[in-house]
Amino acid sequence: MKEFKVAIIGGGPAGMIAAIAASKNSDSVILLEKTDSLGKKLLLTGGGRCNITNGSSIKEHLKLSNNFLKHSFYSFSNDDLLDFFKSKGIDFQEESYKNVFPKNKNAQDILNVLENTLNNLNVDIELSFKVGKIIKKNDYFIINDTIKARNIIIATGGITYPSTGSSGDGYKIVKTFNHDISEIKYGLVPLVSKNLYLTALSGTPLDNILVKYKKSSSSKTVLISHFGLTGPGILDLSSEISKNLTYDILNYETKFPDNLNISIDFQPKINRDELNNKIINEIPLNGKTKIKNYLKTYLSNKLIDFFLNEINVNGDNTLSNISKKDKNKIIENLKGFNIKIDGLYKDLSKVTIGGIPTNEINPKTMESKIVKNLYFAGEILEPASISGGYNLQIAFSTGHLAGSVINEKN
Repeated sequence: MKEFKVAIIGGGPAGMIAAIAASKNSDSVILLEKTDSLGKKLLLTGGGRCNITNGSSIKEHLKLSNNFLKHSFYSFSNDDLLDFFKSKGIDFQEESYKNVFPKNKNAQDILNVLENTLNNLNVDIELSFKVGKIIKKNDYFIINDTIKARNIIIATGGITYPSTGSSGDGYKIVKTFNHDISEIKYGLVPLVSKNLYLTALSGTPLDNILVKYKKSSSSKTVLISHFGLTGPGILDLSSEISKNLTYDILNYETKFPDNLNISIDFQPKINRDELNNKIINEIPLNGKTKIKNYLKTYLSNKLIDFFLNEINVNGDNTLSNISKKDKNKIIENLKGFNIKIDGLYKDLSKVTIGGIPTNEINPKTMESKIVKNLYFAGEILEPASISGGYNLQIAFSTGHLAGSVINEKN
């Protein structure tokens, strides 16, 4: 039986950076990955370009996730993460919403740096290694009766993108050590709409809008797709929708509600009264203009016919003949256009909401409060954030913290 100081289960970003941090003063580290390669999900981030982190302040990262992560974020910040890769020859650029990508726009280069560093530090890597059972005997964890480790880091990810290895295996391991699992839900997930008039506009982006659900909103881009709605604005909002639904992926599903709507404000920079006054003042100046042509001021060309059809207004009428009822309909819907949502596109969910409750983990070490020398990192933890590199930062920060704490141990 091989013996190690630490065994890390899961070869994603959290697991790889944990192995690197744990190996600085030790060559007794093993990384176990159940698929045939490391970092499969990492290669998918940012459409293959790797949205590695977000350039926002740590306070903003915390505001959008959970204060439990404060120590891990400050111990290994977004700047620290970028400095690590810059020292290996990778340059970065900041794009919309402070999303950070490598300049060469290739996630494979990020993975190459991680793999090369692991090899240079002599980390043992076992691929196609499925953890069947772990038992704790005296001061050691025994994995599959073949590996013995004084410490373990569980970095198995969540349950989304199962093809990348994230199939919920970690939850089974966690339960054997008497940890709870909060409700597991789909996060950053596209929304399904059965409105064929909407989906016929597949590929149409909606920019400079505000998309809303209850008290949550996003000003990021929305993209109409063949199944409904996606894009960063929808993905961010979808996590709030998912949290409000009554279901748990691990235990039970319920029927999607029949009356769930999101709304789009096409003119977020002005309020309803200002929009009303603007249109009232412009009607006399554009009396011969057809309504559908006038709306080009407020909507993209592709969207106008759909918009008018949905609110039942004849776009061929001229402004001089517009009724007060139709004018009010246009104003109301420019400020709050409702779209019925018929489901979540589960197969494209990017993160898992829920996991090991934060009150069961020491935030300064990532060590279990229940089992000594058992650590956690990455998406298996309860906190999750919005799109834009925030969730990868959680993975890297928590993984680095867990690995660093073990590295300092005798």
